[in-house]
Amino acid sequence: MSKNTEIKHPAQSQIDDNVRYLKEQLGVGKSFDIIYLDLEYAGRKMAMFLIDGLAKDDLLHLLQKFFAKLTPEALEPVPLEKMLKTYIPYVEVDKKKDLDVVIDTVLAGPTALVIDGIDEVILIDARTYPVRGPEEPDTERVVRGSRDGYVETIVFNTALTRRRVRDRSLRMEPMQIGRRSKTDVVISYIEDIADPDLVKEIKDSLEKIDTDGLPMAEKTIEEFIGGRHFNPYPIVRYTERPDTAAAHLFEGHVIIIIDGSPSVMIAPTTFWHHLQHAEEYRQKPIVGAYLRFIRFVAIWASLFLLPLWYLFSIHPEYLPSGLKFIGPNDSGEVPLLIQLILAELGIDILRMAAVHTPTSLATALGLVAALMIGQVAVEVGLFTNEAVLYISVVAIGTFATPSYEMSLANRLVRIVFLLLAGSFGLIGYIIAITAWIILMVRMKSFQTPYFWPFIPFSYKAFRNVLFRSPIPLKKRRPTILHPQDPDR
Repeated sequence: MSKNTEIKHPAQSQIDDNVRYLKEQLGVGKSFDIIYLDLEYAGRKMAMFLIDGLAKDDLLHLLQKFFAKLTPEALEPVPLEKMLKTYIPYVEVDKKKDLDVVIDTVLAGPTALVIDGIDEVILIDARTYPVRGPEEPDTERVVRGSRDGYVETIVFNTALTRRRVRDRSLRMEPMQIGRRSKTDVVISYIEDIADPDLVKEIKDSLEKIDTDGLPMAEKTIEEFIGGRHFNPYPIVRYTERPDTAAAHLFEGHVIIIIDGSPSVMIAPTTFWHHLQHAEEYRQKPIVGAYLRFIRFVAIWASLFLLPLWYLFSIHPEYLPSGLKFIGPNDSGEVPLLIQLILAELGIDILRMAAVHTPTSLATALGLVAALMIGQVAVEVGLFTNEAVLYISVVAIGTFATPSYEMSLANRLVRIVFLLLAGSFGLIGYIIAITAWIILMVRMKSFQTPYFWPFIPFSYKAFRNVLFRSPIPLKKRRPTILHPQDPDR
């Protein structure tokens, strides 16, 4: 995203020249929602440009009533300064010389006021957006805790963040990405905590994005800054909870807020960040530690249990004598590997069907799938009872993963594990796990090792990952973030 300070179309003192260019570029007369008002107040020709539905009508009516009382003498000797400081009773008012900047600003919602004899355009930020109220995110619910969540309007999201972080060092640095979309993006961090090199690296990554628009908002940005397009693991964490974002800001992370998206991006993150949930910190430490332990067991089971059970089923000699009960009593009519692959695909199909099904019918869909399809599949010999059991355990572990992106990545990796174990046996499974560990070790999120604190190993940090520590005992910020203020 290149920056060019040259003004190609500066505003002129003759209003007709300015109006002609603005009408042409904004498509007045071609787009019904572009409103152009031809006005005259205080003996001067004026013009207003705004977007229907994005401007506060009552405020604009108030301004016009106020302008109607102006006299030519009231604007002398410096009309622009008089208008800005005296006769526009509004907080967010600016002036611009560049007409191209004026056009981009109007398309974002503010109103442009052009006055004859003034070679700058007044911008009144009286915009309003259609917006839903803050609600608790469906994917990050907690039993105790706040019920508000981020929405699709960037100003609301920055306000929700600042409400929880009333630090004078909290910075909200704006930028625009997309040659055509001009999407507003805010980089948020605490200036005297976050590593300046990290902040600069993230800024540089965003500024290098060269595209015409961000149709998928934060996901489009992640594809540009993440690289390694065929690596399923996310290098940033998403959250719709302001309290989760605030907690990461206090640690030294950087938050990326994108207009039009209720999800903010947390950077950098490690593999273990995606396995933690806000509910763990909404309960007593011992309860939170228990919840984390159970979640970790479920997640690791979702990744490794199914291919391991398959190996034990086809090679019972690998099992100790006390575990001979593991494995199907009857392999069924269909090869066991095919059963597991079909079940994996079937669960994904049901998940997609549930997403596209109205909420009131989604529960019924799940019951039909579980009772009718599952029961019939076992009775006709398509699946064995044990295969259905282990697939169900793995599916529960997948859905217990707090990060949706991490659960999808683990699902793909599990299928690869299963295929290699089915094709090459124990050697294939060992190779698959080794390759996965190498992938995790080599990955980085903005120069932060993805598998830290396991590799490179840090005892204290790894202990805090495995066990939810009491907040009063967490005196230090994560060293891997290189915080300027390491003490909490």
